[in-house]
Amino acid sequence: MQSTSLQRRRAATLVGIAAALALFVSFASADSEPVGQLPAGSMVTVTVERGDLVSIALPRPTAGRVWRIARPLDAKVLRQVAEGDLSSGPVVVFRAVGRGHAKVRFALTRGDASGKALASRALDVTVFG
Repeated sequence: MQSTSLQRRRAATLVGIAAALALFVSFASADSEPVGQLPAGSMVTVTVERGDLVSIALPRPTAGRVWRIARPLDAKVLRQVAEGDLSSGPVVVFRAVGRGHAKVRFALTRGDASGKALASRALDVTVFG
């Protein structure tokens, strides 16, 4: 059985790590300009079972432009688990974590500092099971 002081130290360590992560996340999201109105763009619609992975491949952006998630994601339904880069462009992977419906909207902008969307894509996911 663990001593009370060891349990307290572990709890304090976990609280410290959680606080540091929360601070990092708040700074990481604060440096991007919110994306305004999205132009019409293509949409991929899929139905998956809870636990499945869903990915979307986006076109390669030209110099100085980036694809960003433009709207908040329903974390009760989908969570981003990975992103990568193929020769054709970026790929973003999500895990279906709960029943429901979620739409992921992507905007092509001139870097993170721009709030003007030049193009858009969407992933419309329905999760069952």
